[in-house]
Amino acid sequence: MAETIQAMRERRNALVKETRNLLDNNPGATWNDDHQKQYDEKMAEVERIDGSIERHQKQLDAEADETFKAVGGRETDANAEQTQLQAMYARWLARGDKALSAEEWQTVQAAMSGNPDVNPEQGGYTVPKETARSILEALKAYGGMREAATVIQTAGGNPLSYPTTDGTAEEGELVPENSTATDDDIEFGTKGLGGYKFSSKVVTVPFELMQDSAIDVEALVNGRLTTRLGRVTNRFYTTGSGVAQPMGAVTASATGKTGAVSAIPAITYEDLVDLEHSVDPAYRMNAGYMFHDQVLAMVRKIKDADGRPIFVPSLADGSVGGAPARLMNRPITINQSMAVPAASARSILFGDLSKYIIRDIMRVTLFRFTDSVYTKKGQVGFLAWMRSDGNLMDVGGAVKHFRHGAAA
Repeated sequence: MAETIQAMRERRNALVKETRNLLDNNPGATWNDDHQKQYDEKMAEVERIDGSIERHQKQLDAEADETFKAVGGRETDANAEQTQLQAMYARWLARGDKALSAEEWQTVQAAMSGNPDVNPEQGGYTVPKETARSILEALKAYGGMREAATVIQTAGGNPLSYPTTDGTAEEGELVPENSTATDDDIEFGTKGLGGYKFSSKVVTVPFELMQDSAIDVEALVNGRLTTRLGRVTNRFYTTGSGVAQPMGAVTASATGKTGAVSAIPAITYEDLVDLEHSVDPAYRMNAGYMFHDQVLAMVRKIKDADGRPIFVPSLADGSVGGAPARLMNRPITINQSMAVPAASARSILFGDLSKYIIRDIMRVTLFRFTDSVYTKKGQVGFLAWMRSDGNLMDVGGAVKHFRHGAAA
């Protein structure tokens, strides 16, 4: 009989506890090759179970959707209206402007009233709300900044100014009797958020695919534009210069720890401890790590002062795949736009990453092209636009980075 997801989660949690006990019960010199072998085997089994849980959960979700439809499940009025818009959107993607009647265009325009981006004459169509939301949610999978940052949405693109002030070094005073208190005025500054324009680049789809009823054109186009917009925006949120582009979190952060000069890039347990303590305790309450997957591979091999691996998976909390893994009891966000280990590279961020603000303006807008440039090639073109900006709204050092030492 197939193992249930609950049984897999329970087995995973038992392995995690065994791994933690293995580390706790074998400190310092007592840690040997046999302990390391057991640790590696348990970690490999945890990862295998995580993958199995995720696959089974996807299958259960798909079966639940089919069951809902089979028993005549109905959407609420609001969802039904949105589903109707999405159906129109999918029809327009596949067959163009003529696929929608004049009445349907009126429905679309009424739903998107007041949005200057909607212009059927130019092939423009604002992505339906549910589709836009799924696109923005899916962008989290292409980097990590949206997962860790604070995301806000605004209807207009007027510049936003955030007032800033640094009180980390301020302190009151003891005043003797009959003495006057001294002045210490607060200095205010501002940090701004604008609205930079990002494009997916043109996605071209051959006529053959457009005419094939077995191909889900909506899923194909949305998938590609999500991938492209997700990757480009995440890169700028991470390492943007702030000049005619978003200010990246790495660029805006200060150095918390610089590693030793080394012929081969390295990260030590002491480096991580020093990096954590470079951030003020007030900011460490909600702090976490962010780095590239190659850094994670390096970190997993780090051992503490007693010679034991510092990386231990977290107990599953009921979510797909279990809770995120933690490092030094801090959450981890993987961001493939972060630097890989290299001499002088800024490869790790640590701190309260929610201080990074991402601003999205309105919704994603999609255009469909059928002019001669594409017709000659037997293609239909699609282009998505979005406006967004990001900046680290912090002047007190809430986020610091680790910089590898120079090459020996």
